[in-house]
Amino acid sequence: MTDALGWRKKFGVLAPSTNTIVEPDFYGMSVPGVTAHFSRIHIRDQNLGSDEAFERLLEQIRVEINYAIDRVMTCAPDYMVMGMSAETFWDGAEGNRAFIQRVSDRTGQGLRVATGAEACERALQLFGAQKIGVVTPYQPIGDRNVVRFFGDLGFEVAAIKGLKCPTAIAIAHVTEDELRAALQEVNVPGVDALVQVGTNLSMVRLADEAERWLKKPVLAINAATWWMALRDNGIADKIYGAGRLLREF
Repeated sequence: MTDALGWRKKFGVLAPSTNTIVEPDFYGMSVPGVTAHFSRIHIRDQNLGSDEAFERLLEQIRVEINYAIDRVMTCAPDYMVMGMSAETFWDGAEGNRAFIQRVSDRTGQGLRVATGAEACERALQLFGAQKIGVVTPYQPIGDRNVVRFFGDLGFEVAAIKGLKCPTAIAIAHVTEDELRAALQEVNVPGVDALVQVGTNLSMVRLADEAERWLKKPVLAINAATWWMALRDNGIADKIYGAGRLLREF
């Protein structure tokens, strides 16, 4: 039998319980016949005020994500989407691959998985970018893992701006003005593309606008991840207002 609303595909989406941006972002980029079904990863301690606190948050994620996967699998999704990015960059390119395998194995069905890290990799290769500027909401330890991931793949991170958000919820409070300033700060000479990571930063609309005045690709991680999920499943619908990636490729 075919799902009445998800007649093309049903996506299971894993997101932190503190995240208020990725879910509406994905819904705002919806296409007919594709549905997104969120399962929340329980965050009990949302402090991000230091490198140590950031690592403690990820330790919570690594335990709680298993339960989130088990819950969302009860709706029989066709594909999995990671609605959090930090863990997908951790320990570089190999760490991302290992994370994907863990999620796929936990589904019990070998489902394919979209992560923000791999989505950015694919998009940057598509655009032919080599030198990038990056904006994150992270503490320095998170930024180091992002730089490592891109470096493992041969991309040069020429500039990175970590906003050092003090809590997981505070990431969603970063304003467009702050993000615009951060983009301008990492848009150093020679940069081919800009990348924003952190799925609780509200960046999709601003990235679409910034591509016009910066005249280069600006990847909002939620748009890139959604693009990867759609294209992996043979869904080529164009989406407007979320950047060149979803509009042109």
